[in-house]
Amino acid sequence: MQYKDEIEAWLSIAEKAALLAGSYLLNPEQQSKNINSDAGRDIKIAADVESENIILNFLKENSGFSILSEESGMIQRNDRRFTWIIDPLDGSLNYLRGIPFCCVSIGLWHEQSPILGVVNDFHHSELYTGIAGKGAWINGVKIRISSVNEKKRALLCTGFPINTDFSTESLLSFIQKVQGYKKVRILGSAALSLVYIASGRADAYMEDDIMLWDVAGGIAIASGSGCKCEINAGSHPNAFRVTVSNGNFDVN
Repeated sequence: MQYKDEIEAWLSIAEKAALLAGSYLLNPEQQSKNINSDAGRDIKIAADVESENIILNFLKENSGFSILSEESGMIQRNDRRFTWIIDPLDGSLNYLRGIPFCCVSIGLWHEQSPILGVVNDFHHSELYTGIAGKGAWINGVKIRISSVNEKKRALLCTGFPINTDFSTESLLSFIQKVQGYKKVRILGSAALSLVYIASGRADAYMEDDIMLWDVAGGIAIASGSGCKCEINAGSHPNAFRVTVSNGNFDVN
């Protein structure tokens, strides 16, 4: 594997950054749930920004790579071989409402290809890590995909991104896509949905026009655990149609 020694070091950097941000988000004396923006179907809270600042400062101190973040956009730096892609708080509304299903997500990508990922499920003390094509782990223990081999027996995770068209026609099309699955879950965090596929807790994930920072860390981990990952351009900048599964059945 090219950059083998460096990848281990980069993974360690991402782990430390995600843990620092998770510690902040769990600390009731530090965290802020003030709403900064509540436009349309999206919501931004102060904790998103504070978590991002923690991650950005750590990455800038320990790496020269460019950074793409949900809050700050693209930050070009001297070393542009790779790009850190971060979501400082995936599942902001869950976090705001006290639903313990949210996380910190950090991915390292080379152009359109994932290299490594870290997802910190700080509420449940589960740190997911993965190196694309090599392996994936929860708290250092290797994880594997499920063995489910039929769509009618599979658990699908999906969601409605902020740009979703909620017209009757669009919703009927969505129903047609998911009705062949045994169960469907909309969990409110794309990154955690993806690592659930990677760890065999669920079997497939698909979402249209999901933002890259929502899925960058999770896709790298899913790739490491042996998932089949398909990423196609969406209808908005930095948005993609993402399909991830255990590879044992046709998800469409």
